[in-house]
Amino acid sequence: MSPVELGAGFSGLPVDHPWLLAVLILAAALALAASWRGRPPRIAWPALEEVRAAGGRRHDPAAWLSRGLRLLALLALAVVVAGPHAQDPRPPPPGEGIDLALVVDTSLSMRALDAEVDGEWRTRLDLAREVVRRFALHRVADGDRVGLVVFGETAFTQCPLTSDGRLLATALGRVVPGMAGEATALGDALALAVKRVSFAAGPDVSRGDVGRVVVLLTDGRSNAGVIPVDVATALARERGIRVHTVGIGSEGEVAIAGSQGGAGRGLRFERHDLDSEGLSRIAEATGGRSFEARTPADLEAVYREIDALERIPREEREALRGHEPVPEPFLALAGVLLLGEVVTTRVLRRRLP
Repeated sequence: MSPVELGAGFSGLPVDHPWLLAVLILAAALALAASWRGRPPRIAWPALEEVRAAGGRRHDPAAWLSRGLRLLALLALAVVVAGPHAQDPRPPPPGEGIDLALVVDTSLSMRALDAEVDGEWRTRLDLAREVVRRFALHRVADGDRVGLVVFGETAFTQCPLTSDGRLLATALGRVVPGMAGEATALGDALALAVKRVSFAAGPDVSRGDVGRVVVLLTDGRSNAGVIPVDVATALARERGIRVHTVGIGSEGEVAIAGSQGGAGRGLRFERHDLDSEGLSRIAEATGGRSFEARTPADLEAVYREIDALERIPREEREALRGHEPVPEPFLALAGVLLLGEVVTTRVLRRRLP
C-alpha cells in the first residue's frame, strides 16, 4: 500500500496534516520490521530441543508485547507530529451564525380558523407559532442568534436577539392574538426588526448582508402605524438586511374565533385579504423572497426553504470557528506505552548481558 492510499484512510481524522500521519505510520511500521530482522544472533544452547519437546514455547510473548507497545507509542507520536485538534460538537458561539429577526403578526385576523390539523380547526396564529418555534429553535441550535418582534396596531420586541433556546421558546409561547392591538402596523414592525438586527450586529459586520435577515409573517395588509411600509423597506435595503415575507391564510371569508381563541361563542365570519403585491415588493427591494402559505403543509415547506436559503457555507463557518491543538493526550499515551515497554523488557523479560 502506497503512502497516498494509506493517507486516504486517515483523511477523516481531526489532524492538520493527514498525509504526514500516513507517511509516519508507514515509516514506523518499516522501522519496526527492520529492527525485528536485525536482531543479534542467539547463543546456541544444546538443550534447546529438549526444552521444546517438554512443552517450551517457541516464541516469547513478552517480546511480542514489547514490540507491540513500541509500535503503538510510535503511532501516538505520529499523531502528535501530524497536528491533532479538537472538533467541538457544541454549536458555534454567537456571532458566527446569522442574526435573524422573526416578525409575527398578532392582529385580529390571526384568530381566523382556517388551519385544519388532525381533524381540528386551529387559528392561524396557533399554526404560525408552532412552525416559527421549531424554525427558531433549529436555528439557535445551529449557532444563530434569533429575536422575535410581534405586531398588531403597534409593534414591540417580544424577545431580543438571543442564543438561549429556552428563553426564545418561552417568548413564543406567550404570543397571543391581539396582544399588540387588532390592526396591522406592518411598517412599524419591519422598521423595529431592522433596528434590532442592525444595532445587534455592531459597527463592524464583516460578512455584510449574509449575517442579517428578517422573516416577516402576516395575513393582512398595513392599515396602522406611523412608519410607511416603503420607508421601512428602504431602511432595510440601506442597512443591507435581507427580508423574506411570508403571507399566511386562505382567501375569502373565514371564521374568526372569539377572544378566548375557541370556535364556540363569539364566532363570526370576516374577510381579510392578503397584500401579496406589497409583500413581494418588500422582498424584492431587499434581495429576499416572498412566499405564500395557504395550508399547514405550505407553511412548514416555506420555513424549510428559508432555512435552506439562509445558511453560512460550511467552509466559511469552519474558518470562523478554527480549532484548538490538542497534542497532550497523545503525548501522554505515548509516554505510558513506552513505560509499559520498559517494564516488559526489564522486569517481565530479563536477558543475560
